[in-house]
Amino acid sequence: MKYVVLIGDGMADRPIDELGGLTPLKKASTPNMDKIAQKGIIGSVRTIPEGMHPGSDVANLSILGYNPAKYYTGRAPLEAASIGVMLNENDVAYRCNLVTLKFDKDRTHAVMDDYSSGHITTEEAKELIEAVRVGLGSDDIKFYPGVSYRHLMVWENGSVNIECVPPHDILEKEITDYLPIGERDEVLRGLMRKSVDILEGHPVNKERLKNGKKPANSIWLWGHGKRPNMPTYKERYGLKGALVSAVDLTKGLGIYAGFEILKVPGVTGWLDTNYVGKAEYALNALKDVDFVYIHVESPDEAGHSGNHKDKIRAIEDFDRLVVGTVMKGLKDRFEDYRILLMPDHATPIKVRTHTNEPVPFVIYDSRNERNNKGISYDESIVERKDIMVVNEGYRLMDYFIKGIEL
Repeated sequence: MKYVVLIGDGMADRPIDELGGLTPLKKASTPNMDKIAQKGIIGSVRTIPEGMHPGSDVANLSILGYNPAKYYTGRAPLEAASIGVMLNENDVAYRCNLVTLKFDKDRTHAVMDDYSSGHITTEEAKELIEAVRVGLGSDDIKFYPGVSYRHLMVWENGSVNIECVPPHDILEKEITDYLPIGERDEVLRGLMRKSVDILEGHPVNKERLKNGKKPANSIWLWGHGKRPNMPTYKERYGLKGALVSAVDLTKGLGIYAGFEILKVPGVTGWLDTNYVGKAEYALNALKDVDFVYIHVESPDEAGHSGNHKDKIRAIEDFDRLVVGTVMKGLKDRFEDYRILLMPDHATPIKVRTHTNEPVPFVIYDSRNERNNKGISYDESIVERKDIMVVNEGYRLMDYFIKGIEL
């Protein structure tokens, strides 16, 4: 048996007036996902436990079958694993975004203009993070480059008792009330403030401004935590696995789960990502492994940007280039396989951030096709009475792999 998980990050949404009350998922043309829904087990799953922040880290941890209440320590430690940074027992890792702040004339107030600095390229970002490392790094504070706007700061003997806010949660808001607060918060605030002096005059940002692009004029620290202690999939399920994603936190989860991380050229996490490459690399990996996890970030990024046209495009590309490619490849190469299709959480266009409502899922089994005539894969599945309801999201994987009743 081969197992394939297809994640359209943030794909679920809420009704939008400009779409006649439809969601982007309902508006999009998704024949491949609809086909899976019509032949599989449909259901609703709550991936975010009560009281936890609706982040992709928590949600994907749940989907992979790990109880976030037991295993979640923070987002940044996962990203550290992805970029090859080994955390010591006393290290605290922080996500380090390159963001665009918009200052007033007196430069006494600033608004969070863009959490991604206009989806800055990895090449540009590496130059900027290197400048931050040289200017702000020390024996206790170290900076590491990641992908695009997503980077890492590690604080030796740092504090975990600090409240930090994700930058994508405060778009177009004045940042004063959202700066880090808690034990030794002055360290983080000082780093963020000093980074502006380093970044604003950097040649990379001067060139970006010249070309009409948003500057990466500040760092933003959040998502902190210490390294987690998780059993591997081999230990839990007796399975070898592989994962493909453009996002470091997802790759970090895969590393802790003991997966092979597939290195696909051209994956960006945005609309220009190599969708087909992700699908083909995953299919090829199934020659040697039992389980593949395919994560696509672009619907989530479009949700954060508040652009429903981009989100529809991302969903349609995911359906056509990833889901369609995987379905055909599985049918051509294997007899016995299961597919789990779902978003990790909703990222509604109206709020431009993650929310914690239940999301629709489908489990397709090549040996046991269902007959759900007329079903479309969208949020309406959650409202149906004839579905499987999973309130503890981490238990869904046990059902998917082992058939354990919920």
